[in-house]
Amino acid sequence: MRFRWFLASLICSAAPLPALAATGNVIFNGTIAATCTLTVDTNGTMTVSPDLQSLSSNNAGGAPGTVTLSTTGGVTLSVDPVTSTTVPVGDVTATTWTPTYASSGAHAIAETGSSSSLTAPGSSTVTVNLAGTKGGSDRFTAGSYQATVTVRCE
Repeated sequence: MRFRWFLASLICSAAPLPALAATGNVIFNGTIAATCTLTVDTNGTMTVSPDLQSLSSNNAGGAPGTVTLSTTGGVTLSVDPVTSTTVPVGDVTATTWTPTYASSGAHAIAETGSSSSLTAPGSSTVTVNLAGTKGGSDRFTAGSYQATVTVRCE
């Protein structure tokens, strides 16, 4: 009988024991740099004022350009001075070009030509205007005009 008891205990002890459970923690880290994307939606249109001294997207019949802005925040929005223009051969007098912008959506900014700090994340529509002005008795002449405004977000 003892032998059977001994044999039964050997058989029971030879049975596999369940493994102890183990766990491990996997940590995930991520860093997002301050970013901004700009997508030009429409180009602007300038029209001349009745006195021929202003060529502007703000004049009657003119239209601003539009840009979609998406940002994580922590960036600055601005427009650069106009550096690239095309004017008719007959226009030989100086023109002062003044770009401005406004923003609606996640970032509400009234029309300005100065830099604006965008601290919050989100998407906005930026409207860009451009005005060219002549001084004194100078006037815009007939022909095609073109100027480029660079919108900057950095």
